[in-house]
Amino acid sequence: MKTSSPFHFQPFRAFFVARLGSTFAQVMMVVVIGWQAYDLARLSMPTREAAFLLGFLGLAQFLPLFLLSPIVGVVADRMDRRVIARIAVAVELLCALSLAAFSASGSTALWPLFTVAVLFGVTRAFASPALSALAPNLVPVAVLPTAIAWNSIGFQIGAVVGPVTGGLAYDFGPPLPYALAAALLLLSFIALMRIPPVRMAPSNGTSGVAAVREGLSYVRHNRIVLGAISLDLFAVILAGTNAMLPIYVRDILHVGAAELGWLRGAPAIGAGCIALWLTRRPLGHRVGQKMFLNVGLFALSTMAFGLSTNLWLSLASLAVLGAADMVSVYVRQTLIQLHTPDSMRGRVSAVATLFVSASNELGEFRAGLTAALVGPVLATVGGGFLALGITILWARLFPELRDADTLDVPESLRS
Repeated sequence: MKTSSPFHFQPFRAFFVARLGSTFAQVMMVVVIGWQAYDLARLSMPTREAAFLLGFLGLAQFLPLFLLSPIVGVVADRMDRRVIARIAVAVELLCALSLAAFSASGSTALWPLFTVAVLFGVTRAFASPALSALAPNLVPVAVLPTAIAWNSIGFQIGAVVGPVTGGLAYDFGPPLPYALAAALLLLSFIALMRIPPVRMAPSNGTSGVAAVREGLSYVRHNRIVLGAISLDLFAVILAGTNAMLPIYVRDILHVGAAELGWLRGAPAIGAGCIALWLTRRPLGHRVGQKMFLNVGLFALSTMAFGLSTNLWLSLASLAVLGAADMVSVYVRQTLIQLHTPDSMRGRVSAVATLFVSASNELGEFRAGLTAALVGPVLATVGGGFLALGITILWARLFPELRDADTLDVPESLRS
């Protein structure tokens, strides 16, 4: 019996719960770690020095991912992807418990927060390509676009509820959000244990450096994959706002940790609404053009947020930003999955993860550095303006991506 719903398949249901729980916990912890680090730093530092410290916190999460990226993709193509994800979630669970104990101790040291940021970078380096490559193995290929949309919804729900819950819980006491994250990670681990073995594509025999080179070569020569990944990289490096949120909350909007949670969750609210719409109303034709238009809207929304001194306008700008980004993410992820053979998905996903995390963590470093040099407002608005320029340039450099028409599964990939 044919079905268009991925939830008819038990492995995908378990995967969805695991992704939702781990995302909820991870985003909540990242937000709370950033707020706690900035809060502790402001006890002894002025605003710009504390902002610079936030930039290094993002760099601490990115460096392990950058160093491990050549390895983790090969691991995801050679080892059981379920086991990789389980180990990563288990380590994150230990991190959450450690930070709960640290926060309960009342210490003002910053090194535990940076240590966990590094460990998070390591676990994400392994987990992200393994989970991305695992998802297409859990449903028939004809259902894959819908599964990707629902997977995005799960991510966005976690990204919405996580920051809000983290901000509210932090107001009750710093240990509480970490304890909640530990409970969610335990749920995620249990769900991952319920995913049965999946058939992996046979290896072509390459290993070591040759396997790494093969994955990089595939990305470099596939213009649609390369264009989609690199557009996200530069747009988010230049127009990312996450690192600026603690600064805007405390020193521009003059609100607190609860409002930080709502601001951190606003993009995911917009993204979640669009993702839900996409499960019912696919994009149809001209998906490449629609993706570029939404990346441009993402840049403009960043500029609006940067200029805002009103909480509600800031929330609205971030919600639009998230909605626009969701369209880009949906098109990019679907095109990459449909244009990558299963035997290469781990390595291609590792490259994509590196680019995405580079855009997030290096974007935070860029934001913290430029905020320290020119102030947070100019850093945010200028970044949005540059991202708009990158969008226009990439539309000219990658006509294959711009002219992509539909997200239909190619006949050669249908089972």
